[in-house]
Amino acid sequence: MTRLPFPHVAQALQIVRRTVRNGKTTIDRAYAFTSLDPLHEQAGQLAECMRRHWWIENKEHHVRDVTFEEDASRVRTGTAPRAMAGLRNHALGTLRLDGWANIAQGLRHHSRRPDRPLEALGI
Repeated sequence: MTRLPFPHVAQALQIVRRTVRNGKTTIDRAYAFTSLDPLHEQAGQLAECMRRHWWIENKEHHVRDVTFEEDASRVRTGTAPRAMAGLRNHALGTLRLDGWANIAQGLRHHSRRPDRPLEALGI
C-alpha cells in the first residue's frame, strides 16, 4: 500500500458488478480505499457497507435524477438550487410517508387533482 498517494490507506478493494439486461452481460469494476484495519474489518463487512451505500444511491439519488430530472435542472443561481432540492426532498418524504414506493406513480397520482397533495400534507 505504500505506493498509493493516500497515506492512511489500509485496504484497497475491487468491486465487480455483473449485470444481465436483455440477455447481455456487462461487467463493471469500481475501486474503493479505506483506512479500516484489515485485521478488524473483514471483506464481508466492507461488502455490506458498499451494499448499503448503493442502496441509498438507488433509493434517493436515482429517483432524484430520473423522476425529477434533477441533473437536467437549469436552476443554477443564488439559493434557488438549494430551495429546489429542499422542495424535492419534501415531495419525496411526503410521498413515502403516504405509502408510495413508486415515486413517479405517486407524482402522477397527485398531479391529476390539486387537492391530493394538500390531503397528503394534512391540509
